[in-house]
Amino acid sequence: MVGESPALPLPETVCFSENDWSGCDARRHKGFARADLWETRNDVDLDDLIRTSGEWLRGTGPESDIVVSSRIRLARNLAGYPFPPRADEPVRNEINGILREQISRLSVGPPLDYVAVNDLLKVDRQFLVERQLISREHAESQGPRGACIGRQETVSLMINEEDHLRMQVLRSGYALDDCWNEINRIDDELEQQIAFAFSDEFGYLTSCPTNAGTGMRVSVMLHLPALVMTKEIQKVFQAMHKMSLAVRGLYGEGSQAMGDFYQISNQVTLGKSEEQIIQNLKRVIPDVLGYERKARQALVKEDRQRLHDQVSRAMGILSSARQISTEETMELLSSVRMGINLGLVDDIEIATVNELCIQTQPAHLQKIRGEALESSERNAVRASLLRDRLTGKHPNQN
Repeated sequence: MVGESPALPLPETVCFSENDWSGCDARRHKGFARADLWETRNDVDLDDLIRTSGEWLRGTGPESDIVVSSRIRLARNLAGYPFPPRADEPVRNEINGILREQISRLSVGPPLDYVAVNDLLKVDRQFLVERQLISREHAESQGPRGACIGRQETVSLMINEEDHLRMQVLRSGYALDDCWNEINRIDDELEQQIAFAFSDEFGYLTSCPTNAGTGMRVSVMLHLPALVMTKEIQKVFQAMHKMSLAVRGLYGEGSQAMGDFYQISNQVTLGKSEEQIIQNLKRVIPDVLGYERKARQALVKEDRQRLHDQVSRAMGILSSARQISTEETMELLSSVRMGINLGLVDDIEIATVNELCIQTQPAHLQKIRGEALESSERNAVRASLLRDRLTGKHPNQN
């Protein structure tokens, strides 16, 4: 891993190739010659994923009443190759082969299965996005590209996304240190075999300069319904922005916030070490958790009956509706999730609500049914799934 790199003002929207970083190290790969092209083969059975849930959804991590998950992502590029936006198909294919081979040799981290993203149907790519295993950009891109996915869905390595390699580690709850320890081991072992594009001046080189330096993005997914209900959420957002932290929706950059779920992440990677980036977020998150818990307790103290009614109505609709949209589902599940943590619901697990937030998304519903569905059909299938999972469950009467 690289240490602190100098802070330099760089434009946010320009994408580079490695040659645009003048004076940068142009080392080639070490330890192996250019790889032969891989024969396309998927090791991941997406139908198996439907029947399981990722570790990060289980609600077993620290502070999981509010922190759904923690994630750390690293962006890396191979020295001597153009970055993906400027690489032609043969080069992208070669990069895909090189990285797939080296990833398959990893001795750290969980077993990883490969999927050729470019060969997947659109619904399958969207399924992986909903699962938080690939980015929307990776799903919508063109040309040879893949992903190596851990069996518990805690590790995912995207090949030929915006950068040659995007590594991410996900954990349930507030577990940034665990994420960092694992992704650091993976990165270190890969760097023993691969020369990543690196500059003593800029750090790790990336397609977009805002990712240069450490190439690190640290984020936590928070559930903040009480701050939304008490209309305090904008104050929190303003404080985040002042600290150069980004607030995004469920699926990261450009996504809409649904169900009171928000991703909080760093924006600056250049001029800071990995440890500094993590510590900056760790200084802020405990305060946000405190604000949310205080707001929840205020709601219980000031109008417990109204809060109980909101949770009861949410349960009633979710367990009896015949048609329901994604947006309404997320809003109602948010109320139920808060109700569980406040003791208003005692026969539903947090893991069930977390899973339903993902399983009721459009691509998941179509994978469950095994066919393409129009919006109205998805609304009916979603309602049926919710009834199956929640029928017979009731709010606590106290």
